[in-house]
Amino acid sequence: MKLAFGIGHKACRVIVFSFLALSLSAASLSAQTPGTDLLLLNAHVITMNDKQPSAQAVAIRGDRIVWVGNSDEGKKLYPSARAMDLHGATVLPGLIDAHTHLINLGESLVRLNLKDISSEKEIVERVKQRAASAAPGEWILGWGWDEGKWASNYPTNQALSAATPNNPVFLVGLHTFAAWANQRALELAGVNKDTKDPENGKILRDEKTGEPTGILLNHAQELVSKHIPQATLAQARRAMQLAARECVRNGLTSVHEAKVTPLMVQAFHALVREEQMPVRVYAMLDGADKNLVDEWLKRGPEIDPHHQLTIRSFKLFADGALGSRGAALLEPYSDAPQTKGVMTSPEADVYGLTRRALQARFQVCTHAIGDAANRSVLNAYEQAEKEVPDAHDPRLRIEHAQVLSPEDIPRFAKLGVIASMQPTHATSDMPWAEKRVGPERIKGAYAWRSVKDSGAHLPLSSDFPGETLNPFYGIYAAITRQDPQGNPPGGWHPKQKLTLEEALRGYTTEAAYAEFEETNKGAIEKGKLADLTVISQDITKTPPSETLSIRALKTFVGGKVVYDAATDQ
Repeated sequence: MKLAFGIGHKACRVIVFSFLALSLSAASLSAQTPGTDLLLLNAHVITMNDKQPSAQAVAIRGDRIVWVGNSDEGKKLYPSARAMDLHGATVLPGLIDAHTHLINLGESLVRLNLKDISSEKEIVERVKQRAASAAPGEWILGWGWDEGKWASNYPTNQALSAATPNNPVFLVGLHTFAAWANQRALELAGVNKDTKDPENGKILRDEKTGEPTGILLNHAQELVSKHIPQATLAQARRAMQLAARECVRNGLTSVHEAKVTPLMVQAFHALVREEQMPVRVYAMLDGADKNLVDEWLKRGPEIDPHHQLTIRSFKLFADGALGSRGAALLEPYSDAPQTKGVMTSPEADVYGLTRRALQARFQVCTHAIGDAANRSVLNAYEQAEKEVPDAHDPRLRIEHAQVLSPEDIPRFAKLGVIASMQPTHATSDMPWAEKRVGPERIKGAYAWRSVKDSGAHLPLSSDFPGETLNPFYGIYAAITRQDPQGNPPGGWHPKQKLTLEEALRGYTTEAAYAEFEETNKGAIEKGKLADLTVISQDITKTPPSETLSIRALKTFVGGKVVYDAATDQ
């Protein structure tokens, strides 16, 4: 199957739906008759099925596709079906985001949003405004300041503390590997100059006094975050519903949810049971929670016959982030030669859980950014696979795989390890990434083409809310390696670009494979789930500079319209 290039630009607006509107929407979805035949006509269907690359019409019965072909034939075969004329719109297999944080996205819609704010002064002012309407002692929570861009000159808590003396403030960074706390929050947590750095964490301190500056890296964040009142089940449900609605608005039909907690499992089960979760979820349980791990290894995988919620994997963290210099490197950072970053999970720990997981038929998905972390995880996976030779089709994953040593790239395909990567990470990080690793190591960073050519599976994703959940931003970044303004000309390290077909496969067939669902998702063909994304432009003919303007017109999950732009308010 050969496709032409296409992409464009439009900022992704975020709409916070009310809880009532969400419930009414869910009720209207469940009221549709699942057994009714539906015939989609007059469309440009990109099937991702090599045996039938394109079509004009799709017939749906219940939640499955029963036929794909041309419109005239469809009318003859299904004369009594309810017809829906798509007037030439393009239909893609339901788009799958292979690495997400639904609950964080939902929380971001109600917390203080600091994304794209470039100055400390403006952030402090926004926090001050929020505190003005908060009760004394109430926590002010925010997210989105860019710990990567700010790493060379982190702020202190002086201005933040002066603006909010009566309220604890905790602001999580864009990629969650750093947090910024005011003095009140530090005091409530008992963090002072005598507090030791926790394992795999760092408290930044004033060089003269030794007092904490308010910036907490990696696991040091937990010194304060554990004192924040825990979300309730109702709050978790609401956050997930808000996020799920944003997903289907952007054409996503399935997500792979990273680091799922017991509370989130409860919320997912309730939402699915009540038919209030319009997007399908593949859950990665929090591998750092030993009680949770033990419970699920004993229980075994939970594979939903309706494919709405599947729980069969664990999420681990091998290191931190490149921006905050927490990613574990084989050699020191080029712009900070005193450090190589931090391994947050030793190789032995990754091996131990992987071995147990394979024995219990679970997948393991490990966050690894730096070349040292990626090598360590590959070593752990290799050892575990050798010691559990009867593990059937393990499909172990490395999440991000951002900086790779050249000799480790072929190991992904050799070991059957999936490289789960995020195109927009490259275009967000490119202003500073080479400073961190230098001109040689950067050749193995965000190396999608090298990984793809090695024969490895390459699902693509956003890692939202750190990046936009709009999948067309990811596709644009994958095929151009440029920011939304078209910089740099020709793309950043353009040899690592993907083709449009490869990028689309990353969000369809490859993402489905990464969750063991290639027989049910990822292509438009007879027998597969009727998950479809209808878009406003023919992506195969759209110039790369315009792909960001592509938007979802309709989103189908299991044959039901879960989003329709014509009725979106």
